Amino acid sequence: MKKILVIAGPTGVGKTKLSVALAKLYNGEIISGDSMQVYRNMDIGTAKITESEMQGVPHYFIDSHDFDEEYNVKVFQEQARKYIDDMIERGKLPIICGGTGLYIKSLVYDYKFVDQDKDDTFMEFLKQRSDDELWSILEIVDEETAKTLHRNNRQRIIRALSMAHDGQKKSEILEEQEHKPIYDAYIIGLTMDRQRLYERINQRVDIMMEQGLKQEIEQLYGLKKEKVWDLQSFKGIGYKEWKPYFDKQESEEDCVEKIKKNSRNFAKRQYTWFKNQMDVHWYDVEADNFQEQVEIDVKEWLK
Repeated sequence: MKKILVIAGPTGVGKTKLSVALAKLYNGEIISGDSMQVYRNMDIGTAKITESEMQGVPHYFIDSHDFDEEYNVKVFQEQARKYIDDMIERGKLPIICGGTGLYIKSLVYDYKFVDQDKDDTFMEFLKQRSDDELWSILEIVDEETAKTLHRNNRQRIIRALSMAHDGQKKSEILEEQEHKPIYDAYIIGLTMDRQRLYERINQRVDIMMEQGLKQEIEQLYGLKKEKVWDLQSFKGIGYKEWKPYFDKQESEEDCVEKIKKNSRNFAKRQYTWFKNQMDVHWYDVEADNFQEQVEIDVKEWLK
């Protein structure tokens, strides 16, 4: 099996720095497993890696899409696997770095995505339903999938209903998959004291504001106006929280606090995802010689 190195973990824990260090040490190139850093002109709110931080290491899926362009896990999976093949042919170690769990799992395992015919009439029907109505419909048409989704996860519920409408339930598609890895993947998970991680996240949001996060969003909003909130790129944490501010319903301070809270909650969900969904080797970034231990383990795995 082809070898790939994966660096995962919650937002703000230090994945980027480690990925660059390991890439330089083991002749690697980096594929971003982040669902937001692909978007051009969305630099501050995504905590996008800078040119200087890359230290000359090639990165993929950074600034690869316009902020109003479609990008999803299926696009990522297809293109990332091509990048991996190309890297291995050139004698490079593919390193996937990011915290978007579904993206990484779809790449490492035998995830299959089904192309759907777009039924505008049915989609319009779903959009007009409340969250409770959508949940009730899903319980009827695909009870097994309903058990796995939060009743307020509107986007996922609509997709599951659309799949069932096309003739195959999401639960049936998942049942057909073997959930086996298609790569020899060494998955590094970074962790640290939860409270200190939350403090680090809060500080990072404050730094984003100092760097001009509000101005970045004002500039993008000016290009699309109210339509900006419908874009996939503006569903991300750091951006979606600004809608009440632009609607003159909340203050700037309210938005910032909401970003901090959502970022902390997201970090908690990331831990849960990686611990339950994948075979991860965990390393405490605050431990003595943690990077040295990572390097020893990766070297042994590469042998």
